[in-house]
Amino acid sequence: MKEIMMVFAVLMVLSGCERIETGEVGLRVGFDKQVSTNELQPGSFNQVFVGSVLTFPVRDISLALDDMHPQTADNSTLSDMDITVIYSINPAAVGEIYTTKSRAFHAIDDQHDIILMYNYLTTIARSAAYKAAAKHDALKTMSARSEIEAETAKYITDALVAEKLDASLTITKVQLRNIQPAQSIIDSANAVISAQNNLKAKQVEVDIARKESERLSMLSNNSKNVQYMNAKALQDIAEGVRDGKVNTVVIPYDFKGLINVGK
Repeated sequence: MKEIMMVFAVLMVLSGCERIETGEVGLRVGFDKQVSTNELQPGSFNQVFVGSVLTFPVRDISLALDDMHPQTADNSTLSDMDITVIYSINPAAVGEIYTTKSRAFHAIDDQHDIILMYNYLTTIARSAAYKAAAKHDALKTMSARSEIEAETAKYITDALVAEKLDASLTITKVQLRNIQPAQSIIDSANAVISAQNNLKAKQVEVDIARKESERLSMLSNNSKNVQYMNAKALQDIAEGVRDGKVNTVVIPYDFKGLINVGK
């Protein structure tokens, strides 16, 4: 009976405790609603008979920025740009951040955990992404993905440094998931490429015609070449007659000899 009571007592204690999970940090809220700035570490059990415990994810927090339409260096508006920002929070800074920063800076997830600085970073990251995209022409943005990612991360970090938050928040990754120029820009680029290809084809035709004209001109201006061509033509005719392959004989206009036509 005593053992059963002990087990029951342990269960009661555990049911009145909240465990801080890996990747989280907790803060205790007293019965007077005051929030302690002493961080509760992962793995610890904390009683909630009196007061409560707030939990905050601190590792690999994902922030998605979708359906953005920044303007590019050539004054074109992108059809779409989607970016994901991954950031972490210094566990030792959780108490200070939560108690000193505006509650509007934070968000609450589906598990009712408080995502510190999520709303704040959403604004900062969006501005950084727009600045990064503005450095590139619309058609070059797709091939400049790594540059836009690096520039976005840099602009976010610069903003954190300016607000003295760089020791509390760390940007671990920026991923450009999608970037799409306006369809009108793509159509115009395709039209230009098509026109350039047509121009190249016509230039090739002109070059061929010019070279053929030069060849013919060279032959006509060279008497030896003309004599050779006439002699070769007569030889071909004679061979054709001899072999019975020619029924019609072409007689040169200055011919003065006799022709012996066989069967």
